[in-house]
Amino acid sequence: MVSCFSQNRDELVVELNNKEQSFFIKAHLLPAFSCLSFPSQFARAKKNSVDLFDELVLREFIGVRQFENERSFALNFKGDLSLIFKLHGNRSNILLTKEDSVIKVFKNQFSDDLTLTPRSLDKQIDWSESTFLRNQDELHKIYYTLGKPVWEYLALLGFENATVEKRWEIFNYTLTQLEKPEYFIQELAKPRLVLLPLPSTKRLPPDPIEALNEFFYQYTSKVALSAEKQTLTKALLQKIQACESYIEKNTKKLQEIEYDSHFKLWADLLMANMHSIQKGADKANLMDFEQRPVTIKLKPELSVQKNAENYYRKSKNQEIEINKLKTSIDQKQTELSVLTQQLATVEAATTIKDLKKIHPQSALPAKASKEASIPFHTFEFQGFQIWVGKSATSNDELTQKFAHKDDLWLHAKDVAGSHVVVKHQSGKPFPRPVIERAAELAAYNSKRKTETLCPVMFTPKKFVRKRKGDPPGTVVVDREEVIMVTPKL
Repeated sequence: MVSCFSQNRDELVVELNNKEQSFFIKAHLLPAFSCLSFPSQFARAKKNSVDLFDELVLREFIGVRQFENERSFALNFKGDLSLIFKLHGNRSNILLTKEDSVIKVFKNQFSDDLTLTPRSLDKQIDWSESTFLRNQDELHKIYYTLGKPVWEYLALLGFENATVEKRWEIFNYTLTQLEKPEYFIQELAKPRLVLLPLPSTKRLPPDPIEALNEFFYQYTSKVALSAEKQTLTKALLQKIQACESYIEKNTKKLQEIEYDSHFKLWADLLMANMHSIQKGADKANLMDFEQRPVTIKLKPELSVQKNAENYYRKSKNQEIEINKLKTSIDQKQTELSVLTQQLATVEAATTIKDLKKIHPQSALPAKASKEASIPFHTFEFQGFQIWVGKSATSNDELTQKFAHKDDLWLHAKDVAGSHVVVKHQSGKPFPRPVIERAAELAAYNSKRKTETLCPVMFTPKKFVRKRKGDPPGTVVVDREEVIMVTPKL
């Protein structure tokens, strides 16, 4: 043996060499699938690789021992050392033994293997006719070494309904076939290696190592494909559901806004009836242009013209919101179309290679994908970068991780809303128009977005701090100034 190493917790590679060439044994001991393969060559990774069972390295290999009626065998080496491959399903393990004692195990979680006596792995089965005839009601228990495929094959030969004598004949015929087996892969949901010609089987090469390598490749390819398809399908369905929900919610919201288009009508009515409305009134009872009665709320401290201007402004903001909703719905419709196409491609895939180019994130436009990785939206005004937080959690990230102490920090006063940061430029003060534009964004991304005027506080970021235990997005401002602006995107 020239090397014995592992590159992950469920895999062990053994390399034997006869001074001319290497022979590799690769043991895969996954809980759901334990199997050997025999690669013709193996490139060991430079990292994440650990040597195991050093006692065997450079020991001369002297032979193989197959344990009787057991899924275990041993590689024997000089010096009474053996490496036992115990292939017991989800409790498979590899044991290093000295004489008849286990001194090391590959999987330490199976601590009982340390107390195992190797010779106890041999199991005796009485294959005599008398034992067979005497135990007709518990044959599965008596011949426990025969797996499910053997009993399925016996059933195909009419074993269950045959006379006892015929049963014995069928049984011996099957055992004879197993003594000189052929190799088949049974194409089930999870491929199965069998030694008998069962339904849905495909013949493998007659050489057992070639047969096992082919089975291992087909099994891992099919199971890996199934697992990858399942993962991708789940991710895509979640995104499709999110898109459909977004479209439904925002379409409903759009319809409500488009239906509720009274702000411009009210402004027009106020301007048309300006001279008939009493100064200081808190409402105006008018007839609309189709002679239907309309009651319009007024701010008594403002003139009729100013009240009309406010309603024109709200109407304009409403139009902006309508256009924004339409754009976002169109984008989601496009994304939904791409995701649906990807889902169809995943479902039709027959190889791992077919899935390589498909990933749920690839459905997003490049810009949206990039923006999704940062916690804020970006704007530019007069050469200054303005960053607007996307959510309460994003606000914390923006203010605590991305903002510099000399950046200007803004927030709509006394209401929930986005944190807004204007990036500092060395040697340059923040121009008043830039502060006003950032304040408009802070107002628009707050609970005051529909109001005519909104107070926005601003201060250098160094005067903003977060107390331990405060909810997401909540901060304390030690010094501030306030500016009044109209919410605007």
